[in-house]
Amino acid sequence: MDKSKVAEALRGLGIGAGAVRVYLVLLETAPAPLAEVGAAAGLKGERLSAAYGELVDVGLARGAVEDGDLAAPLPPGVALKALTSRRAAEAHESGIAVAGAFEAFRRLRLPAHHDDLVEVVTGEDVGRRARQAWAGARTEIRQLDTPPYDSVGSGTGLALETLARGITQRVVYSRAALELPGNLAANIEPCIAAGDDARVLPSLPVKLIIIDDAYALVSLSIAEVDVHNTLLLVQPCGLFSALVALFEQTWQQALPFFPGAPGPLPPRLPPAERRLLALLAAGVSDDDIALELGISRRTLSRRVEVLMARTGASTRFQMALQVQRRGWL
Repeated sequence: MDKSKVAEALRGLGIGAGAVRVYLVLLETAPAPLAEVGAAAGLKGERLSAAYGELVDVGLARGAVEDGDLAAPLPPGVALKALTSRRAAEAHESGIAVAGAFEAFRRLRLPAHHDDLVEVVTGEDVGRRARQAWAGARTEIRQLDTPPYDSVGSGTGLALETLARGITQRVVYSRAALELPGNLAANIEPCIAAGDDARVLPSLPVKLIIIDDAYALVSLSIAEVDVHNTLLLVQPCGLFSALVALFEQTWQQALPFFPGAPGPLPPRLPPAERRLLALLAAGVSDDDIALELGISRRTLSRRVEVLMARTGASTRFQMALQVQRRGWL
């Protein structure tokens, strides 16, 4: 018998130190006169009576009133169940008490600080908290994506890992995100191919990530000076609801980008032309499209003219309508 483990277990059940010492002696010497048990445990008089009485009260020992009475332990099954239930109930009540105390504290501080609803994250903590957010998603991530970025492609790995876990991702990209050199091929298209539901708008009012219905990350980036080192972490509240509404409204206004990807391309449209049309539909400038496709402006213009001829359109707007009707994009 490992006395130290037994003693630790008894103390964990709320048994006092004196009663624990008496119980360990009982396990080795009982049945024995209570006085002898007390002597072996280093207790006598009222201290012995109190310690042994505690064991009797919880059902771990049989009654012994006088020092000459035989003391002995009882089978612990029923007693241990009762003790375990009692400790669980006490722990539950303690948890309620602590939670109540914190709520009282929160109510006193909330009017002045609101620190439990909005948290300001700065510096190196920005990347760490963003990684934690993506890893903690359970059902859906909604995102408004626009430069500046702390580093191009820094979130692509997180997005791909999240998609691999079966998490739904809806992303609205700004035109600036598509025009950023290398960003489309290296970061945006791999996510779309992995299952991102992507749309695009000429511009976005804010950089935003909403994790499930749990909280939102709002970047306080400054595009003019390419600063991205502060964000707000917003818990469910009126502001959170407004951010969700902002995303949903933006999503409705945005145009699909590579809808249905990954999937078979329409047989009447080669992949290169489909990509060109997607960039045109997204509002990317001719210079940036040529750079992204690795072709000259002259070649780009010739390809656009060919597409317009195939659709019978005299303007790019008419071509866009025809492409939409034919399901080429």
